[in-house]
Amino acid sequence: MAYRLNELGYSYDALEPVIDKETMELHHSKHHQTYVNNLNKAIEGLDLGSQTIEEVLKNLDQIPADRRQAVRNHGGGHANHVLFWESMKPGGATAPEGELALAMDAAFGSFAKFKTLFENAGSSRFGSGWAWLVLDKGELKVISTPNQDSPLSDGAVPLLGNDVWEHAYYLKYQNRRGDYLKAWWDVVNWDVVAERFAAAK
Repeated sequence: MAYRLNELGYSYDALEPVIDKETMELHHSKHHQTYVNNLNKAIEGLDLGSQTIEEVLKNLDQIPADRRQAVRNHGGGHANHVLFWESMKPGGATAPEGELALAMDAAFGSFAKFKTLFENAGSSRFGSGWAWLVLDKGELKVISTPNQDSPLSDGAVPLLGNDVWEHAYYLKYQNRRGDYLKAWWDVVNWDVVAERFAAAK
């Protein structure tokens, strides 16, 4: 089988002014597409059946050792970006509601404290990587991963992820990663995060 680039549910300019059109177009049509292309090269000739990329990342030991790092890198890049695009929408809710909100308050003390932890996870990641809200063995946690590593490969379920590779923000924010992290809350799709949480419990 071959994986493919998913379509966005919104236009490239829909997330302005938080994320500009040029960044979105380059990020989706060039960077993400490259991960998909390289993933398909890495799995060429392997019999993975109809596994989703999430299933593959949960069980990287099934990949031959000489291809495993490429699948981890490019498969993670593909899965992470699919989740990233789906985690955003124009004019989204400003905060989680319902069961997710209650669970986050219990885990982090308040939504404001969660946001601080999440922004710190993103700003303190040296080099390239991701900030995540994950469900790990039934517990909500904020973590950071390097490069395109997916929390799935460590047994956690990603609920929300923000890309802190420079290509995600540099055209608009230059070296001000912290400003990007703070602005990003305005486009988070809390409805889909709540759906992931409900499915993962």
